[in-house]
Amino acid sequence: MPDLVRSPLAEWHLAQGATLGEYHGALVPKKFSQPAVEHQGARQAAALFDFSFRSMFSLKGRDCARFLQRIISNDVKNLAPGQGTYATLLSPQGHILADFQVFCAEDSFLIETDADLKEKTMQALGRYIIADRVTVEPLPWFAVSAQGPQSRGLMEKVFARELPPLAEYGHWATDLLGFPVRVVEASSTGEQGYEIWSSAEAIRGVWKELHAKAQQGALPAGTEALESLRIEAGIPRYGADFGEDTMPLEAGLLNALSFNKGCYIGQEIVERTRSRGHVNWKLAGLTIDSAQPPAAGEKLISEGKELGEITSSCLSPTLSKTIALGYVRREVSEPGTHLALASGPAAEVALLPFYHARRGFCG
Repeated sequence: MPDLVRSPLAEWHLAQGATLGEYHGALVPKKFSQPAVEHQGARQAAALFDFSFRSMFSLKGRDCARFLQRIISNDVKNLAPGQGTYATLLSPQGHILADFQVFCAEDSFLIETDADLKEKTMQALGRYIIADRVTVEPLPWFAVSAQGPQSRGLMEKVFARELPPLAEYGHWATDLLGFPVRVVEASSTGEQGYEIWSSAEAIRGVWKELHAKAQQGALPAGTEALESLRIEAGIPRYGADFGEDTMPLEAGLLNALSFNKGCYIGQEIVERTRSRGHVNWKLAGLTIDSAQPPAAGEKLISEGKELGEITSSCLSPTLSKTIALGYVRREVSEPGTHLALASGPAAEVALLPFYHARRGFCG
């Protein structure tokens, strides 16, 4: 197992009373105060996150667009500089080896993934480079993020100008505090969100600037709040909710797939599954009749039959109920279906997402 990435902000966080912990291959803040308060900060105003658990690398060379187009699951050929998309790298059997965001820059493609997936993804892509003029290079960048309905206003205060309108995964390169940075619009919480990428030295200054310019209610937040936010938003994560034993359609990752671009690794299996019209297992939302969130791996049952399994769970700070993500059999995947945990508490299949920024809470 590779060494944990240590956040360049670790000393600052500790001085602010944060509790650090491992999250997707990095040592980052778990919490600064009460996770429920940090959670509500993101829902009501903005929350600042240390995204040092995200890592980046680049693909350069004349053939990199064509190379990615025939390897990964989404369409990159039609991306213009400043645009991006979400994608997966699949095995020939259609299982998910890694997931990531792909960003088209002027002279390269930039890949952002979890720190514990970076080396695996780089090596897996590298094995497919044969006669292609493509080089894969790690990037020594870190990221911080503002998430919440006031995140755009906060970013405009930091950059002292109006932000350009961007689609999801839109991005641009600029300068901040004398350092080159890249700004990405991307939600990790169901709210509007932005990331700033730069060097370790620059990120220290960027974080302090964000903190100094934060509007009332914008708090630093840790991964415990990030987990409850993303579960409410129905956002699955690699390693928790899907992995090498999962196919994209089982995990509901339609936004990672192109059904029009032609062949890529694992495409035949994806297309065969889609043409069949259903998957046997489906990632679903669940409400749990218990104040104690169930552990990952706990089984879901009905009439003595095992029909599902919990993957992620939390006590939703705004719904004031326990919610979860988990896989259920197709025949019990309709919202409103009643199940039970193997340990006893009742469970009910719920429509995802539990929370939508424009519609509020759906549960």
